[in-house]
This record gives sequence, C-alpha cells and structure tokens, in this order.
Amino acid sequence: MTEIQPDRSCLAIILAAGEGTRMKSARPKVLHAVAGRSLLGHALAAVSEAGASAVCVVVSPERPEVGAEALSHFPAATLAYQHERRGTAHAVLAAREALQAGYDDVIVAFADTPLVRPETFRALRAELAAGAAVAVLAFVAEDPTGYGRLVFADGQLDAIVEHKDATPEQRRIVLCNAGLMALSGADALPILEAIGDDNAQREFYLPDAVEVARSRGLKATETRAPANEVMGVNDRIQLAAAEAEFQARKRLAVMAEGATLVAPETVFFSFDTQIGRDVVIEPNCVFGPGVSVADGAVIHAFSHLEGAEVGPSASVGPYGRLRPGAKLAEKARVGNFVEIKASEIGAGAKVNHLTYIGDASVGAGANIGAGTITCNYDGFNKARTVIGAGAFVGSNSALVAPVTIGDGAYVGSGSVITQDVGADALAVGRARQVEKAGWASRFRAAAALKARRAGP
Repeated sequence: MTEIQPDRSCLAIILAAGEGTRMKSARPKVLHAVAGRSLLGHALAAVSEAGASAVCVVVSPERPEVGAEALSHFPAATLAYQHERRGTAHAVLAAREALQAGYDDVIVAFADTPLVRPETFRALRAELAAGAAVAVLAFVAEDPTGYGRLVFADGQLDAIVEHKDATPEQRRIVLCNAGLMALSGADALPILEAIGDDNAQREFYLPDAVEVARSRGLKATETRAPANEVMGVNDRIQLAAAEAEFQARKRLAVMAEGATLVAPETVFFSFDTQIGRDVVIEPNCVFGPGVSVADGAVIHAFSHLEGAEVGPSASVGPYGRLRPGAKLAEKARVGNFVEIKASEIGAGAKVNHLTYIGDASVGAGANIGAGTITCNYDGFNKARTVIGAGAFVGSNSALVAPVTIGDGAYVGSGSVITQDVGADALAVGRARQVEKAGWASRFRAAAALKARRAGP
C-alpha cells in the first residue's frame, strides 16, 4: 500500500440525511447507538483516525439534532443541508463549498455504516496517493442480490452496474459496491457535476463516478473489506447485527491484549472501554462508556460499570455496580450488591457487600461494613462524605453527609452519624438497648388468651 504523506490534506464528507423510517423511531436513524456511541459518532471517529483534516456532514434541515450530534463529536465540522433527496451524488454535492476548498483527498462515508475501520479509509486514501481519481470500497457478497456489481475491462475497474441494470452475466459477479468511496480532491467536483440522472428514479448516483472518471481517462480502483465491516444499519435487526459484530471484534481485541474473558459471548463493552493485561472478567458483565480497568483487576460476574476507573489488582462484584465518577485504587475491593457513585475508594479499602457509597472519599485500608450507606442527597443538593484511612464503619450504618470520619476511627454497627468523628475515636449513634425479662412469654400468653375468647 502506498504510504500517505502526513501533509496530504483530506476532507471527509459524511452523508447523514437519510430518514431511516424502517427503524420505526422518533429518533433519527444515525443517532441510534452501537456500543454506547451513535452510528454517526462511529463514522466521525473512523474518518478522523484515518487522517481527515476537515469534516463536512450532510444533514436534513428537518433534523437539527443530527447536526448537533456531529458537532459534539467533531466541533470543527461544517454542516451542509440536503433539501431534496435525489441520490447519493446529489447529497455529496450539498457539500460543494467544502469541496471547493481544495483538499488532496475526499472521503465519502455514510453515517449508517458504523463498523468501517480507520485503516480501511486509509487504504482508500492510499489508492488516491498512488494516482487513482476514484477509489471504491468493495466486498465479496454471499448473496449479491440488490448490490451494485464492480465491472472490469482490461484489468481495470470500468463501472459499477446496479443490480436492476445488470446483465445475467454481470449478476453472477459477487464483488459488490459497499457505497463508500474516495475521490481525488482535484477531480472530485468535476466528476460529481458530470454525473447525470438518466435512470428510472431520476436520481444522481455516486457509483456513476467510476464511469465518469473512466470516460475522462482517469484511473478508478477498488479496495476490499470484509462484508461484516461494511454492513449498513436500516432497521433494528441490522442495528443488533452491528452491535454483535462490534462486540465480537472488541472481545477478540481485549483477549489478544492479555485479558481473560471467562465467557466472552456474555461480556459487553463500549466503544471506549480500556482493559489492561491480566484482567479477569467473569460472565455477564456490562461496560458502559468511560470505563478503564487496570492490570490484574478482577471483574466478577453480573457486574455493571459505567464512567468508572478500576485500579491495578482491584476487585469488583459479583453483582457490583460502578456508576460515573467511581474510582477504585490499587487492590480496592467492591463486593456483591455494592453501588459506588462519584466516589474514590482508596488503596486496599474494602466495601464488600450490600452498601451504597455516593459522593464520598474512602481512605486507604478502610473497611465499610455491610448495609452501610452514605446519605448524600437531601432532595435538592448533594453533600460529600469523607472516610479516613484505616477507618472501620460497622454494618448497617448511615453516614449523613456532609460528614467526616477521621483516620482510624470506628463507627459502631447500626449507627446514624450526623457529626464529624475524630481520628481514632469511637462513634456510636443509636438508641440504648433495653431488655425486659419475661416480656415475650407474657406477651404470647396474653395473645393466646385473647384468641380463645374471640372463639372460632
């Protein structure tokens, strides 16, 4: 593959104006998510990693939320509006102003094709660097019905023929058009403007760029990708298929980097999940966006993590829940049915079971007993709890924030703590136990007598 020079500029045009009525959703199709990121977000990330120095997203004027999503991922992007839908080439020409800026390479991508890898876009750019005016992304289809076929003449890509226009011989071709392509920046606008609408639908088709280029003596080439990489998403079934493909790809990558997935098919990652080496992930774990797990950590079964950092050799679960802002230091332990939110758990600290820690700091080596909660919300505002290093909080305690438990302090089981506790102090905040001898037998006798008098 020809090396792309670092100073070679690239414009990515992403087509995102499709309606997506088959999704049967109030949400635009390209805003549906795979692995915690919108379809549009995946496309933007891929072209950015492929070296696009500018991005223009073609959107519908009736869908401002699509433009907002694009700018949230790529703030420097420009938006172009397709007021009429007259085919893919017509959509690309909506970005005419961006095309006129004079980039070396132009990538055309689709916002509903979320799995195309950056290296695939780079391969298309490499074809342009080697002298092609048009580079088409192709795939071998098991069933090519409905796809445009790549037709060659004298060993050169000569045209893309749509299925309905193909001859019986051409329909036997299994090398099909994936829709995405790259064009030389110098040739892109003249080629696109020369595409006609001489077809039954009276639309301007981007694949016709190949035939236009060849008619002008320009070179057209193809780059191939696996079929599962170029799958489009038009309905919920295809959305699920794209999710499954992403997860399969991510699981293999995580294991290849040195983590153990006990039952890979039951673990679900987000687009940005970071897993270190020698991490063990047990079955049925879900990683939402923004999670990093450091080397040697263990994520036990049925745990859910989102927006969390898990430190080296730390342990989560089983049935652990880490919400955004949870940070576990080295060898910290968060056990079964424990929820951590916006809190730091210090090195070697233990929060082993049936506990909620929210808006808190737990010092190194502290022990939080079962059933403990930090009462961090009064219905209007959040307040913070600080638990010092080496502190011991007994089971079934309620720590009413804002409150500080000093280093090495003890909190007696069943306490409600509303005031700060000094270092190495004992705090007990519960009613004094009272014992009445013989009360239970007297109570039972009275209750039985009452029942006899009431009769059957």
